[in-house]
Amino acid sequence: MKYAIISDMHANIEAFETVLKKIDEIGVDKIICLGDAVGYNANPNECVDILRQRAIPTICGNHDAVACGLEEPYGFNPVALQAAMWTRECLRPDNLEWLRGLPDVQKFDSFLAVHGSPLNRNSYLFTWEDVLPHMALVEEQGCTVCFFGHTHSPGIFSKDGVYAVDNDSKFALGEGKLFFINVGSVGQPRDGDPRASFGIMDTAKNEYELFRLNYPVKLAAEKIIKAGLPSFLAERLFLGR
Repeated sequence: MKYAIISDMHANIEAFETVLKKIDEIGVDKIICLGDAVGYNANPNECVDILRQRAIPTICGNHDAVACGLEEPYGFNPVALQAAMWTRECLRPDNLEWLRGLPDVQKFDSFLAVHGSPLNRNSYLFTWEDVLPHMALVEEQGCTVCFFGHTHSPGIFSKDGVYAVDNDSKFALGEGKLFFINVGSVGQPRDGDPRASFGIMDTAKNEYELFRLNYPVKLAAEKIIKAGLPSFLAERLFLGR
């Protein structure tokens, strides 16, 4: 099976459509979304509509949970808070209901799909030390890979360390090894690269590949300003921060 793994579109329809076009060109068996379809950017309904129309299995992200009222935005910074409340007001009732029904974790073949960590959508796994305590739980599920998002920064982690990940080569997953793989963000990258990020997992070849794509950043930024959202959210798109 060939899976496209996407995460953190954050209502950026320009980035999302660009990524989907590339995925369709590649040809995959299934697309999986690791959450945060909404928040920060200006097209929350459009992004949720695509997920629903294409029946893409989706994990509930922390911004999804706040936008649909499952959680309150405790700990959100002022910019994220403003965007979250704006999103909650903008989402149609049917999309709010759909978000409320999303799972926290899903298993596919031999891998788990989560947003933040296997136990908490709000957990940030930035470093090897952050990832290590969660590995036993994934092993108990009979999985060899855990795909996660939330940090908006792609990376590959295993018990023996951290691996460099780029879009110039495929990464061979060793037999019997456990990996945590962050696919980065479609709609708001934060690793210094403003291009949209997503991954392809080929279970037959046991390979993972990261993709980075240019998209109409200027249009996405203009929509943020027009919607009355904080200008910082528009500016950061150009910087990948």
